[in-house]
Amino acid sequence: GAIPPRARLSSEPTFSHPQESACILTFAFLIAFVLFVVARARFLQSVQCFGRKKTAVAVCHCKSGKGLVKLNGKPLELVEPEILKYKAFEPLMLLGKERYSSLDLRVRVKSGGHVSQMYAVRQAIAKAIVAYYQKYVDEATKKEIKDTLLEYDRTLLVADPRRCEPKKFGGRGARARFQKSYR
Repeated sequence: GAIPPRARLSSEPTFSHPQESACILTFAFLIAFVLFVVARARFLQSVQCFGRKKTAVAVCHCKSGKGLVKLNGKPLELVEPEILKYKAFEPLMLLGKERYSSLDLRVRVKSGGHVSQMYAVRQAIAKAIVAYYQKYVDEATKKEIKDTLLEYDRTLLVADPRRCEPKKFGGRGARARFQKSYR
């Protein structure tokens, strides 16, 4: 016996053209993708800022969240040594918990020494919070935050341009010369 053709269900759509179903599916997928991208952009408000000190570079990714602050994947509270931890916390302590409790701050830092890295981190955090408030909150609050930070320490927002001077010949450093003898 021959197998009878499959009976068409009443709910199954009928297409007159063979490519019509593929076209409709592609269009539906495209609409869903656009809606997803728009929704994601609306909820993921984020900015990225960098901080520098000597050769250390820190990048802070600031986005809307629940007050997380991480440095190279670890909570900022676990940073060693203790003294330098407070340096990294300075912008957060100045602004108060209410200013960054709705933000997630993730910082990456590399090169330079321990102290330079902490100064780069504090600058990156301060600049990221200011940039976030400028982009997503309002200009008045951003100005208030910026003034608070600048009043405390200018290097929180403005990079220190000093660099190590290269060594020259005729001496053991950049400026020191070997002793001169006449005999």
